[in-house]
Amino acid sequence: MSSILMIVTGATTLRLTDGTEHPTGFWAEELVTAHRELIRAGHSVTITTPKGAVPVADAVSLDPERVGRETAADLSAYLEEIRWELESALPLDAVVEEYDALVLPGGHGPMTDLAFDPEVGRLLIEADEAGKVIAPFCHGPAALLAAKRDDGSNAFAGRRVTAFTDEEERSGGTGEKTPWFVETELRKAGLVVEAGKAWSDHVVVDKNLITGQNPQSSASVAQEVIRELGA
Repeated sequence: MSSILMIVTGATTLRLTDGTEHPTGFWAEELVTAHRELIRAGHSVTITTPKGAVPVADAVSLDPERVGRETAADLSAYLEEIRWELESALPLDAVVEEYDALVLPGGHGPMTDLAFDPEVGRLLIEADEAGKVIAPFCHGPAALLAAKRDDGSNAFAGRRVTAFTDEEERSGGTGEKTPWFVETELRKAGLVVEAGKAWSDHVVVDKNLITGQNPQSSASVAQEVIRELGA
């Protein structure tokens, strides 16, 4: 059994370009799928957030009109099952144990906190230097922007990744009011973004770095993590 640190956003809003606060959080399908698949494979999962904030699911990700009634019910039920884990999230700056993998689900929340959190950057750099599995997906790869070296360069520059694309953000995300685009900023930071067809299941593996493009890639990312951990 491997121990996995799931780094989850603690943000509940994203400030758009028009100055309004867009309600957000983590995307339920992504967190639930990854958590459930990893637990089923026999691994342990510890949830951590900035300052130990209780993570909140983006309401849209649980909307029956958006995801379907059956799916919404399933996601809600699983989140209720792990409510204690969510409510007792470990503060990022209290993470001292070594984990075998870091998994970072998305939602727009990471664009508010994880992308700028120095503790996230520290954990990512330490994990990468140790060759540990790192698996951010959808908006989760925004957290890679926090992995800055002392000279200001990104520790993952030159690495192959995927993430929620600019096309997907404009067509099914926060649109033209998006404060910044994950794909664009990753490219600016020197990462090599390999985008698949919009809304397709697309995963990119570069050594120990596993990234997924969107919610549709959640299960595939989890299975790649499980494969890399040897389970």
